[in-house]
Amino acid sequence: MLTWLQRDTLEFPPLEKAMREPNGLLAGGGDLSADRLIRAYRHGCFPWYQQGQPILWWSPDPRTVLFPEELHVSRSLAKVLRQQKYQVTFDQDFAGVIRACAAPRDYTDGTWITGSMQAAYIELHARGFAHSVEVWENGELIGGLYGLAMGQLFFGESMFSRADNASKVGFATLVEHLKQWGFVLIDCQMPTQHLQSLGARSIARQTFADYLNKHLDLSNSADWLPRRV
Repeated sequence: MLTWLQRDTLEFPPLEKAMREPNGLLAGGGDLSADRLIRAYRHGCFPWYQQGQPILWWSPDPRTVLFPEELHVSRSLAKVLRQQKYQVTFDQDFAGVIRACAAPRDYTDGTWITGSMQAAYIELHARGFAHSVEVWENGELIGGLYGLAMGQLFFGESMFSRADNASKVGFATLVEHLKQWGFVLIDCQMPTQHLQSLGARSIARQTFADYLNKHLDLSNSADWLPRRV
């Protein structure tokens, strides 16, 4: 039976209460306040719903993650990185990145990154939790991604690309920096062919929860000031 959250509490049900079908559906309702979103990620769940639906919270089992040391860079991607055809920045246009991620895709008419969702993550960015990676070509934003950084974990949310390999360049650049900064895991939430080609794999939800318990409150050496690489 689905648990419905109340606005006067930030508590989520235990992860083991998540449904098997649909995989990982944990709770519904609540709101998208910054405090609730932070609590959700610390708990091991995330919001995902379509326009017109109530807010739904998910914790799938297994969980798709990428360990920074397991990043797979194909020959073609390595060539693009060496050519430095694109420029990559951090936190220079968070709003632009999330708007681009919310734009219609060829394979779907709708978007789960609603206006309310965008506003919520822009607030998390203002509070220093959410970060963006921008990929530029000749001053034009052509790719990027955004997510949350807490402790030694990065929680990826969405990425977009308007040019060949643009999102992969942004992701690979981010992963290399996360590795240097002491991050141990990147949450990718659900499996996609795109992420699997970069080295993402599945782990048990309990294993993911163990990483949360061990690494959420440990420090990292990240410097998220706007930078160009």
